[in-house]
Amino acid sequence: MGKISFSCSEGLRVIERGGSFGFGDTIGLCLVSDVVIPPKFKVHDFEKYKGVSCPKNHLTMYCRKMATHASNEKLLVHFFQDCLAGNALCWYMHLEPTRIRSWKDLVDAFLKQYKYNIDMASDRLELQNMSKKRVETFGEYA
Repeated sequence: MGKISFSCSEGLRVIERGGSFGFGDTIGLCLVSDVVIPPKFKVHDFEKYKGVSCPKNHLTMYCRKMATHASNEKLLVHFFQDCLAGNALCWYMHLEPTRIRSWKDLVDAFLKQYKYNIDMASDRLELQNMSKKRVETFGEYA
């Protein structure tokens, strides 16, 4: 998808002519095409990922909520946007459809994008095992 930019006067002319600012091709706006949404499918309430926590934990929670649809990769990719917010949602919206052909492609791209949070985030076991050494001041421990 190319970048679209308009000046104010161009934008007004498009509006006056009934233009769509490049959003007339709804199929082209989708990350995956031909998504089949099952009858009676209800969109889950997802915790929103904003790019500041562990992406692996977020993927795990998303997959657990979508477990009944785990075999439908297109559905998993399509609704992943509903569990993102802020910069993470912006990242998703700018993904190239040609680069995301499967759920694995999306997972790999997501983990690559937020890898720094994996390296920094301590898991619960690590936090529980932390203890102040006798020779450490509280400031050094914290």
